[in-house]
Amino acid sequence: LCVPSTFINIHFQYIFFRQVDVIEGCRLPVLRKNQENEDEWPLAEILSVKEIPGRKLYYVHYIDFNKRLDEWVTPERLDMKKLQFPKKEAKTPTKNGLPGSRPSSPEREVPQAQQKCLPTKTSIPDFQVLQQQVQPPTITVHLCFDFLSPLFKSSQNGTARRPMPNQPGRKRKQPPNCGGTDEDSQDSSDGIPSAPRMTGSLVSDRSHDDIVTRMKNIDCIELGRHRLKPWYFSPYPQELTTLPILYLCEFCLKYLKSLKCLQRHLTKCNLRHPPGNEIYRKGTISFFEIDGRKNKTYSQNLCLLAKCFLDHKTLYYDTDPFLFYVMTEYDSKGFHIVGYFSKEKESTEDYNVACILTLPPYQRRGYGKLLIEFSYELSKVEGKTGTPEKPLSDLGLLSYRSYWSQTILEILMDLKPDNGERPQITINEISEITSVKKEDVISTLQYLNLINYYKGQYILTLSEDIVEGHERAMQKRHLPIDPKCLHFTPKDWSKRGKW
Repeated sequence: LCVPSTFINIHFQYIFFRQVDVIEGCRLPVLRKNQENEDEWPLAEILSVKEIPGRKLYYVHYIDFNKRLDEWVTPERLDMKKLQFPKKEAKTPTKNGLPGSRPSSPEREVPQAQQKCLPTKTSIPDFQVLQQQVQPPTITVHLCFDFLSPLFKSSQNGTARRPMPNQPGRKRKQPPNCGGTDEDSQDSSDGIPSAPRMTGSLVSDRSHDDIVTRMKNIDCIELGRHRLKPWYFSPYPQELTTLPILYLCEFCLKYLKSLKCLQRHLTKCNLRHPPGNEIYRKGTISFFEIDGRKNKTYSQNLCLLAKCFLDHKTLYYDTDPFLFYVMTEYDSKGFHIVGYFSKEKESTEDYNVACILTLPPYQRRGYGKLLIEFSYELSKVEGKTGTPEKPLSDLGLLSYRSYWSQTILEILMDLKPDNGERPQITINEISEITSVKKEDVISTLQYLNLINYYKGQYILTLSEDIVEGHERAMQKRHLPIDPKCLHFTPKDWSKRGKW
């Protein structure tokens, strides 16, 4: 009996694919839709496998994509022809040194943390602001950063966070990279001053990586009139993670297991706004200041909700050392939470934000910049300069970069010539006016490529493209903070025994 060779190959291939078991740690291309709704096949890692009646489902993480895109997929979306099995290595050790039972997955190369020095006290040079004319001869001179003096290098290296010993009873949010290197900072070993990475954080830390926290555990959250799809793991009680929908009271943020329980709770809940003091109101926007010690339950529930959308922070239940500033939108039914940021009552490193989040239904509407601007308004009242705690998420980095750029450009464009000479301004003056830390001012000027060296002096050159882009961005910004509507008195927490 003669059988065509093509038939034999197809038959053997079919038998091979039927017998292959896709296990945790395998990598292979997976079909997904991109932002243009087009099919693409990025490489993905299998994190978990589960069986439901009739078929298997695979939980995948797309390599070099943010973890919020992780999802359960069906076997039809897997490209079995390019299946990569995990490397045969020793079992993964756990924190206590005992071997783990999960197959090891292909490891990515992680650069060793660079040791950075503390900032040195040096003088800041004066900058001259030069408005670009039609064809000024200085615009094309020295566009690279090679001319920067050691001043900038030492100042930028000073942004590294010093390792602080853990204090009992303190809530610390640890950056993913151990060794003191910020995740959103560039490698400064090439002589370029370190600055937050332009691409944001794509890969989460593997030091606390385990099969539980790498996977989303909540399918859907109902908060008021919105249903939210969580992006990341959040340590809600185990018995609630199997529910199709987790219900939250939008005023006290208590979590409940069913709609009936929520309706019964609403008949007893007297809150129609976050607990704490309302310190700002303009139009329908309000801000409430909440003490993590006085309102512990609300603060913990807020952290649980925020952890569903923040992957770069570690959640602790000790909220005493923190203040929470919740932004709300008012209507006839009450004050609905839009977003929040938290800050330490006492920060040894001038952090004015620990965590910051705009809930997904309110994103891309200007509320993120409003939260950032409000945090700096509080710093102005306190008479301090501030910076957000590192590392920033990819979306947080974009928001901060945009806010810093718009704020600094607004100051530079408002400068007037003095006695016919070009206006002058220093880094310290920009920092004092905006309450933005000097290191963030310098990194933003470098990011915008404004610093040039011309005839023996540093100048800031504003091109027409930058000016036009800034004007377009300011036209879209419809929600500025009005300092006259802020009623805030800073407290000296160092004089309070237990806050």
